[in-house]
Amino acid sequence: MNMRHKFKQLVKYRSIFFLTLPGILLILTFQYVPLVMGLVLPFKDVNYKVGIWRSPSVGLENFKFLFSSDAAWRITRNTVCLNFLFIVTVLICSVICALFLYQVSKRSVKVYQTVLFFPYFISWVVASYVILALLDMENGLLNSILQFFGRDAILWYNEPKYWPVIMVIANLWKNIGYYTIIYYTGLLGISEEYYEASEVDGATKLQQIRYITLPLLKPVIITLLLLQLSKIFYGNFDMFYNLTMNSAALYPTTDVIDTYVYRSLKVMGDLGMSSAAGLYQSLVGFGIVITVNAIIRRVDNENALI
Repeated sequence: MNMRHKFKQLVKYRSIFFLTLPGILLILTFQYVPLVMGLVLPFKDVNYKVGIWRSPSVGLENFKFLFSSDAAWRITRNTVCLNFLFIVTVLICSVICALFLYQVSKRSVKVYQTVLFFPYFISWVVASYVILALLDMENGLLNSILQFFGRDAILWYNEPKYWPVIMVIANLWKNIGYYTIIYYTGLLGISEEYYEASEVDGATKLQQIRYITLPLLKPVIITLLLLQLSKIFYGNFDMFYNLTMNSAALYPTTDVIDTYVYRSLKVMGDLGMSSAAGLYQSLVGFGIVITVNAIIRRVDNENALI
């Protein structure tokens, strides 16, 4: 009886159903089908002649590609450590910028928002040439400044020790505006009555930030933190590949899982191996999110995401 009622409802609202059908097909095609493929391909030795489903299964052989190589520890360390630095620096700086924006007039906010948000729309390909203009050996701005003060020019693209700092600054420059606006929007949702009451009690601006703003902004911070931690095993390929100009000399500090797999696939062309890397990153990211959320739930159950 329930199924018959649902069928009648479907017939009754068939025009709305057909209106949403393109969106449903789009989601199925580009979200759920790739999800199934992503669970099958890591365990296959893909043969394009017979297709994915008829290709022979190889068990965990594709995963050995990541863990049996000499570079396994290096690329995992670089991926996790650099992403952790990205998360921490963007979190701290964007919250500070949002607090500053909250204190300025509404007219000024639009100007500052535009200035901060503009780099987010610049591709890493364009950003890489901006960095090149600064770091180029012969004509770079930084080397010109060093030579003006009598210092030797630095071969930036041959010196891996400088690049963790360069990558953190570049990521901060590009993403701080995006997260600042999110936190600023969260601040706008806080009632002015809290601040008015605190002023009556004689609270300073720093005390208002400590006891009102940050506690009420905590749910937004935790949500964004969990979303970023879920991708801590994913290196931004565009960033790591283009910003470093794919310089082999920089691999000790800038080579991540994504760039390593890309270079390996250019040589071997094995789709199963790249899918194994993607599944490994997804599972570890999922595990990190569940673990961190469990810790948050123990400390403060109200602010846990799940």
